[in-house]
Amino acid sequence: MHAGLGLSGSADMSPPSSATDSDFEHIEWHAYSGGIDQRPDAPEVHEGPEDRRVATPAVLPAVSEAARADVPSMRNQGMLEAEERELRRAIHQLHTFPETGQPTSSQLDPRERPIRIYAGRIFDSPEATFLPHRVLTVSEASGLIIDVQSYNPDEIEHNATALFANSKAIDLRAHTLLPGFVDAHVHFFLRPYAETSWEDQLTKESLAERTVRATVHARRTLLAGFTTVRDLGTEGAADADIALRKALSGPAALVPGPRYFCANRAIVSTGSYGPKSAVLVNKEGIDGITGAEAADGIAGCVRAVRRQVGAGADWIKIYADYRVRSRVAPASIAASRAAIPTFSLEEVKAMVDTAHRAGVKVAVHTTNDETVHALTRGPELRGSRPDSIEHGTAFQQPDDHRHTDSSAPGPGVDPQQHPITWVPTLAAHYTLGSEPGGAWERSARAFRSALHAGADDLACGGDTGVFAHGDNALELRLMAALGAAPARVLRWATLGGWRCVRSRAWEGDAGRARLARVGELREDARVVGDNEVPFGVLGAGFAADIIATRGDLEGNFAAAVHRDSICFVMKGGRIYKRNGVEVPVT
Repeated sequence: MHAGLGLSGSADMSPPSSATDSDFEHIEWHAYSGGIDQRPDAPEVHEGPEDRRVATPAVLPAVSEAARADVPSMRNQGMLEAEERELRRAIHQLHTFPETGQPTSSQLDPRERPIRIYAGRIFDSPEATFLPHRVLTVSEASGLIIDVQSYNPDEIEHNATALFANSKAIDLRAHTLLPGFVDAHVHFFLRPYAETSWEDQLTKESLAERTVRATVHARRTLLAGFTTVRDLGTEGAADADIALRKALSGPAALVPGPRYFCANRAIVSTGSYGPKSAVLVNKEGIDGITGAEAADGIAGCVRAVRRQVGAGADWIKIYADYRVRSRVAPASIAASRAAIPTFSLEEVKAMVDTAHRAGVKVAVHTTNDETVHALTRGPELRGSRPDSIEHGTAFQQPDDHRHTDSSAPGPGVDPQQHPITWVPTLAAHYTLGSEPGGAWERSARAFRSALHAGADDLACGGDTGVFAHGDNALELRLMAALGAAPARVLRWATLGGWRCVRSRAWEGDAGRARLARVGELREDARVVGDNEVPFGVLGAGFAADIIATRGDLEGNFAAAVHRDSICFVMKGGRIYKRNGVEVPVT
């Protein structure tokens, strides 16, 4: 058995070499009580010589008050307080439905027969709570939620036969409705390394094959309840994500899949990334295939960002550190595994500033504690911070992002800059396994510490592709396993996901003003585009990205978010899964 985490409480959370669904089948997860365990009446799990159950230490490491101040809650940050108020105001200023059940909104075409979804309860993502007996009215034409109202369950039950004979009325009274989940870190052009190694996928599979596989991955992801993803790099598939986004978008999408935000090729420094030839050691890539675009120097870095923005990237991804010296492994194992900085801070600043001026956000891959600190706390990047940190195990929110409502941003601070989102990618670390003291142990320890300190600027992104597409909820399950309350995880997977992946047009004062007008139902995808609509909230004016689970989110969170429990999926007002069965695209 692998060694445990060495924290107070000796329970083992060592990952298997590859996680499978069977690893979770018999486990009742009690995240809201600080961890997971097996109830006395649950069957024991034995998997040969190695028990793959996941368990969590009962006692979390102590965190000082100073540490709590370093990792503030989202709700305590002035920059987001105004947005929180506007968000609540927007979703509570709902259109009134009189007794006739007909919408009064002038935004709804009087000729349209809207869909009405009757839910046993819904998840209120801004408040991270559940609201019972709600009916959602959805416009298929605009793809927006028109209204959310409470209903009398006795009256609906009395009239159920006649009411649900109407094809536009959907009975989900036995289920919980949630905003569609967001996976903020996927790679649609990759599949599990246990099937085929990363290098073989890049160098032995054609672009056509990888693209076809990507469409399969998109469908599986949507049917699992993830209605939005952010793809952080094609990993050798060049610009195929731009074409895939086109195929997934619009009312006449060619293939079913989630809203698709893409980062094109990603950017690395020369010599730092793979695939690497064993013969031509000073040459980038193999047979002309590189896992990302190499750039060096301020001018070269700016050029790479401009090129990818011009190609159509929604995001820019930068590898700020990596295992650059991997080829010294035969002689120096530790050096070959060490993540070292790939760019100077001046180069990073130039890339961030260039992207932000173009209205594009920046995600940074980093696993080195010093790099994380420089990116999030270092004075050199004040006013030029990235928008999300991927993986980083020493994440802290920068001081210059904590403004009060009455304060003006400090010198050099981007007025549109919002708190950095941390995407811990626990699922990838868990799936790949780890030796004692390795990436999984560090990431699990960092997540617990951040959770205990009150961190809330998180999004759920598992680095999906390292493990199977469609199993995206593994990230949510691990967050709960490490002690996060179910409602908190659901908030990160919905509203937190939108806040992370949305465009910069939704940030700052202009974004808050735009949010305040969401209830006017003007954010129609036919007008603003699929990736500009607001989502992650079940409220009037937000995208009708709606899923339902038949599971018990408080009693067995892991099962409730599993793809097999997701019985209904709607994206943009279109139904893709109903009664647990895929609805064919016509």
